[in-house]
Amino acid sequence: MTDQLAADSTTPVTFDLWVDLVSAWCYIAKRRIEAAIGLFERPHDVTLVCRSWQLHPDLEPGRDGPVEPDVHLPGEHLAPGEQRVLIEQAAVDHEIRLEWDRAVRANTLDAHRLCALALDVGGTALESAMVERCFAAHFTEGLALDDLDVLQRISAEAGLDEGRVAAVLSSDDFADRVRADEHAGRRAGATTVPYLVANGTAGLAGLHSVEAYLTLLRDVATGSP
Repeated sequence: MTDQLAADSTTPVTFDLWVDLVSAWCYIAKRRIEAAIGLFERPHDVTLVCRSWQLHPDLEPGRDGPVEPDVHLPGEHLAPGEQRVLIEQAAVDHEIRLEWDRAVRANTLDAHRLCALALDVGGTALESAMVERCFAAHFTEGLALDDLDVLQRISAEAGLDEGRVAAVLSSDDFADRVRADEHAGRRAGATTVPYLVANGTAGLAGLHSVEAYLTLLRDVATGSP
């Protein structure tokens, strides 16, 4: 099957992954999907785009405080303690540091707007860098993703132009892009994140294994049902 795929498949695959930047499950899902792409026979035929989703859109910016670890994974009927073990082991497997005692609550609208800016000016590579920088800022460094000074700094570290970032943060630019992403996600069937859609049709809700993402990728690339 692998040899046939490498020889015959010409179908490019676009993965649209809805994420929130304060969801550990989304952080792990992104890493697992990237691992699946790396194992795919034609990785250059695959594009991964992160789409915006706000789990707590009504949270008032600037009201920082400790977060309770969000270990509930939709579709999994496990006790909270079992889910916490699951998420912490998954994080270790993908070289992710989850510093729960440092993480603070934050409204992610502005961070999502900057991820949209990154996609607009630098494509998926720059968007990925910005998404990863936001995840690390929240989960490892205890930084508030609705603090404008924090966003200005981490955006520059991810590779965005400081002047353009400042202009976006002082405006409503890309807010419509965030809302459009969320609307598209709901139309596609998302009720929470992570939520993955491949080529606009086939999709997976929740967190899955690297092998499951790779199977989806191969099925879509070959037109399998």
